[in-house]
Amino acid sequence: MSLISIRQLQKIYRVGTERVHALSGVDLDIAKNDFVAIMGQSGSGKSTLMNILGCLDRPTSGSYNLNNFPTHKMDAGQLAAVRNTQIGFVFQSFELLNRATALDNVMLPLIYSPRNWFGARKRAAKALERVGLANRMDHKPNQLSGGQRQRVAIARALVNEPSLVLADEPTGNLDTRTSLEIIDLFKALHNEGQTIVIVTHEEDIAGHAKRIIRLRDGLVWSDHPTDRDPIHQQYLQSMLSVAQTAFEAATQARTTEAQEKAELTKASASTTPTGGPA
Repeated sequence: MSLISIRQLQKIYRVGTERVHALSGVDLDIAKNDFVAIMGQSGSGKSTLMNILGCLDRPTSGSYNLNNFPTHKMDAGQLAAVRNTQIGFVFQSFELLNRATALDNVMLPLIYSPRNWFGARKRAAKALERVGLANRMDHKPNQLSGGQRQRVAIARALVNEPSLVLADEPTGNLDTRTSLEIIDLFKALHNEGQTIVIVTHEEDIAGHAKRIIRLRDGLVWSDHPTDRDPIHQQYLQSMLSVAQTAFEAATQARTTEAQEKAELTKASASTTPTGGPA
């Protein structure tokens, strides 16, 4: 069953007298419990699509149904309600309140959802436990590492139990090791049944999703399961080739070093006197 159903989605901006087609008739379905990476070069339309998926912008034409909500027909107030109840956002720069604790940051979406305000602290604490930060609830962002701050942001995204988690470059400000930890967390959430859409330009990050959608010139250019995406498979082959070349170079260096040591030992032995004069 589709959580997201998009038909003939267009977004046209006016720049002076020029009409810029950011999206030019996108058709897209994303099922519940899918894990999707959206990729595309600058100007491909991926940021525009993300804004519409997140109900932060409205299409010029076409339809976007999210969990049976016809968002393309909604006014600003209705879209705000959908954002709060149906979508959890994760941003590259975390977007945390610096003066608030991790717990208070996670509670923020509940303020705008009266039905969830009762027991808000308990719900926020549970969300932090879910991302492995039960012992950091009273810490402020400047007392947390980058990875921990992103975990707080993910907990905030989860606290209202949204139908969709939408992550915009969630590893962009993190080192490689921490990025993998965050991706592992997303994979665990997906395995629990959460629908996740990640917008990224990093091929290695996209490779952890189950499906890769690539945009070009405002259209869906390709849409494949990750293990059958030709560009990603080519990327993996190139990485394998680089790793093989590095391994061979390291092996050759060790062999050369061993040979040089053996030759030095042999030369030293041949010049060492074996005894005194008769």
